[in-house]
Amino acid sequence: MQSRGSGHRQPGLMLRSRISSVMLAMFATMASFYVAGRLWQDAENRVYLIKELDRRTSQAQSAISVDDTLKVVACRHQHKRLAALEMELAAARHEGFVGSYSSETNGTNNRRRLMAVIGVITEFGRKNSRDAIRRSWLPTGPALKRLEEEKGVLVRFVIGRRCSTHRGDSFDREIDDENMHTKDFVILDNHIEASEERPKKTKLFFAHAADTWDAEFYVKVNDDVYVNIDALGVMLATHWDKPRVYMGCMKSGEVFSQS
Repeated sequence: MQSRGSGHRQPGLMLRSRISSVMLAMFATMASFYVAGRLWQDAENRVYLIKELDRRTSQAQSAISVDDTLKVVACRHQHKRLAALEMELAAARHEGFVGSYSSETNGTNNRRRLMAVIGVITEFGRKNSRDAIRRSWLPTGPALKRLEEEKGVLVRFVIGRRCSTHRGDSFDREIDDENMHTKDFVILDNHIEASEERPKKTKLFFAHAADTWDAEFYVKVNDDVYVNIDALGVMLATHWDKPRVYMGCMKSGEVFSQS
């Protein structure tokens, strides 16, 4: 009896085992699809995030770099202009540009016509700035005279005086003592140093320079400016054939002349 019963149970066990195997296979297949789907979704999310990051980064760079790009373009333009001036300077030197300024007679005195008179606008308490200029682009002593004679460029610091109540005080005396040693000042005795009088000071310098020196050009710079005298000479030489030339930054309005 027992052997027969056990024979009937064996096919049932095999059927349940097959069903279990099929269900396990279906479960494994569904799990594989689920995992593959999640991986695919994650991959799509990563691609989307990367593209979005690149888009926003490029927009941010574009928004930030507009002004920088303009600066780079301006610097490149100035670099090209400087390179062209240096080439013109070399060619001019080869043709004897140095010392080739014309000599003209002015009244009873024979005086070389200068190429440029440069006025460096300065103030009281700015000796450190003046000394920095003397150490960099403005020669001192006999070299200052050679600059005038050989290149036709005369450079002077321009300053006025203290107001009448302080005339002759320590500030005025310091300028007089400095000029006694350097001999590179134009002292406007009729001008009172004040911040609101700077335009008048520039006008007085030009009037004084035109009355004192015969030159092709009259130049005004501040005492915080570095001047490349050779490059300036080459640039000015390109405008010799143009009458009444004005070069510089116009804050507003036009250049007027009264005859």
